[in-house]
Amino acid sequence: MKLFDELKWRGLIDNISDPQLEEELNHGELTFYIGTDPTADSMHIGHYSSLLTAKRLKEAGHHPIMLVGGATGFIGDPKASGERSMLTKEVLQHNYECLSKQIEAVFGFQMVNNLDWTKDISVIDFLRDYGKHFNINYMISKDTVKRRLETGISYTEFSYMILQSLDFLHLYEAHNCRLQIGGQDQWGNITSGLELIRKKHGADVKCYGLTMPLITKADGTKFGKSESGTVWLDKQKTSAYALYQFLVNTEDSKVVEYLKRLTFLSKEEIEALAEKVVSEPHKREAQKALAAEVVRSLHGEQELEKAMKITACLFSNRIKELQVQELADAMQGFEHREVEDAISLCDALVAAKIASSKREARELINGGSIQVNGERISDPTWVLDQAHAVCDGMSLIKKGKRNYFVIVQK
Repeated sequence: MKLFDELKWRGLIDNISDPQLEEELNHGELTFYIGTDPTADSMHIGHYSSLLTAKRLKEAGHHPIMLVGGATGFIGDPKASGERSMLTKEVLQHNYECLSKQIEAVFGFQMVNNLDWTKDISVIDFLRDYGKHFNINYMISKDTVKRRLETGISYTEFSYMILQSLDFLHLYEAHNCRLQIGGQDQWGNITSGLELIRKKHGADVKCYGLTMPLITKADGTKFGKSESGTVWLDKQKTSAYALYQFLVNTEDSKVVEYLKRLTFLSKEEIEALAEKVVSEPHKREAQKALAAEVVRSLHGEQELEKAMKITACLFSNRIKELQVQELADAMQGFEHREVEDAISLCDALVAAKIASSKREARELINGGSIQVNGERISDPTWVLDQAHAVCDGMSLIKKGKRNYFVIVQK
């Protein structure tokens, strides 16, 4: 398959600004960029598909530039739910440095910071040289702005479109960058950048935009940053084991889509795994292949082997074979529940909401369904305290065959 056909087959093309882009991708050598704002100190799994698309283009002979928005991060791309909280200069700088190291280590892209070419622009120059080219009616017709008109949007966030357009213009002028790629929610910003370039350099300039569908969960919600449940690419925030488990538990309805978008497995390999989803879903071969490919790509073979060892030990009652750091990695992937120190196991299960009542807790314990740090406990009055902790004051409770909880004792 040619590159453009492969991107379509993998479900990686939502929209393109010009049909000519297909020919450019298949036969040209485009310099292109993809951007992100430093709103956190790590990328998450929602970014991974877009970054892999950039890597696919790189491997096909195109030249990627990774922009981390040290300037746009001060402003914040408008979101549907309301105004973003402003981050301090110190937090943004920290996040920028972390993202730069992460992206360079994993993907090896050329890095740029849009603060470098915006920090010295005066308000007058900004309005005269750039703002003059943006029609208000055009700006409010963009989806990202239109969705906020009823609830209100600040002039600061309203101006984000102009700042991002300035990025495309600068990279075109400085690096002959002729393509911007991004998630489908960036279409308005990308096309605004194309318009600014044309107004500055003429309508015959051959620059392009490409957007990719956002990767979503089975319930239709997108992957992103949240107070809980975010799957980070930084293994200090989401261990290789936790990432492996997240992916190996992918629903059958989504696993083939994720294989196409999150791995470099071939069409033939993915189609063979898709058949296994239908014929032998209980083996979860597609999910295991997905988890292995992503963990190996992000963290290396050694971390993948460690994740698989933890998985094997946890689900075959061999917890004692795990080292302290392996236990810590495992615990990162389970729900944490706080209980008092020196409490009976029966009361601990109720306090941690592992059992709904003392009666249920006693039934679970007497029935042999509860293990503490790999040991089956059959006495409801057995006292759980920090002396039993196996890692940083935490104990690992197993309920039934597959349900794990981390008990943190105050």
